[in-house]
Amino acid sequence: MVYIRQDKLPKLREYKYSGVDHSLVSRYVLKPFYSNVVIHCFPMWMAPNLITLTGFSFVVVNFLTLLWYNPTLDQDCPPWVYLSWAVGLFLYQTFDAIDGSQARRTHQSGPLGELFDHAGVDAINTTLEVLIFSACMNLGQGWKTVLTLFASSMTFYVQTWEEYHTHTLTLGLISGPVEGILTLCIVYAVTAFLGGGSFWQHSLLESIGIRNNDMIPDSLYKLAWNEWYMVYGGVVLVYNTISSAKNVMDARRARGQRARIALLGLLTFAAAWILIGAYLYLQPIILHYHLVPFVFFAGLINAFSVGRMIISHLTKSRFPRGNVLMYPLIYGVIDSLGPRLQEHIGVGWPSALGNDVYQVAFVFMCLGLAIGVHGSFVVDVIWTICDYLDIWCLTIKYPYAPVKGELEAKERIEKEKKGQ
Repeated sequence: MVYIRQDKLPKLREYKYSGVDHSLVSRYVLKPFYSNVVIHCFPMWMAPNLITLTGFSFVVVNFLTLLWYNPTLDQDCPPWVYLSWAVGLFLYQTFDAIDGSQARRTHQSGPLGELFDHAGVDAINTTLEVLIFSACMNLGQGWKTVLTLFASSMTFYVQTWEEYHTHTLTLGLISGPVEGILTLCIVYAVTAFLGGGSFWQHSLLESIGIRNNDMIPDSLYKLAWNEWYMVYGGVVLVYNTISSAKNVMDARRARGQRARIALLGLLTFAAAWILIGAYLYLQPIILHYHLVPFVFFAGLINAFSVGRMIISHLTKSRFPRGNVLMYPLIYGVIDSLGPRLQEHIGVGWPSALGNDVYQVAFVFMCLGLAIGVHGSFVVDVIWTICDYLDIWCLTIKYPYAPVKGELEAKERIEKEKKGQ
């Protein structure tokens, strides 16, 4: 009982999922597809969490092909690789969306599903998709990939922060789990037909036939497709963040609570990313040559924060502040800052790690620590919830058996439908 206190366990039985999806694509296209077609492909004995894990396996396969064909994130891949990324991500989205329907269908809804889905799978998938997208766009190892990770991590963090305070998972007209994933699927598929990720390095305006003239600044005219995409992502990020903050403050005011104090919950994310940016600025060797393991480390920092928020939401506990995984980053920044200060102002301290092999080893040590901490968190919490609620994680321990009256009511409803 490390992450869930004994006196908070009874709150797990009070949990009820609450979600609002304003997406028109989800309402009129995806949900009918899921309800009328996809859900019938899964047997009643299949546990919802097993569906989630199966969907995640497609993304893992995508990532393995990335490591084989484009580990530096700046090379063109065979067309079938991009198509496989599109198919794999779409299957992940489908399986991730259908697990809730399967939970209601098999009467297995509960707090474990939200934890397993968001803290266990979605949080890791966010990091993997950042790397896959960067490889698709040939962003390479640099600040563009870091900015992509920042936007994805912030979207996920703010969405979970909003759910903690409003007690409702709210997806706007444009959201990452719906339009964001579909956009990535389209980008992957289009890349396959365009001959590779190098296409996205070309000027968008020039590619669509617009000639350069005095009315268009050179910086704007030369803006590449991937840079326009990042501008679009930034606009959506700002809009969703402001919407989430407004929803949180409105919800707290409705309950008679102080509204602005909730914004302090964003400081953990801000502190982590100040450290991430500072460390990469001070260590260009990591930024340009060993960014993939560092992206994993940064992603796990965010995943651990999100997981603790979800547990606090499920057990109605105090909002978690701080993150133990930031401590190695603090050391890394301080160690790297000393030589820079000596160089510029003459006062500083020598670096214990230097700028070569020991710095790379430090990043891998941080990654190992993050895997251990977040892994122990997920295992301990799943074990605790399963033990307390007397359920299993990946299989259905007590299959639902409808009583005679329910069966008769279903048969009567089906006959009435046929009669109409």
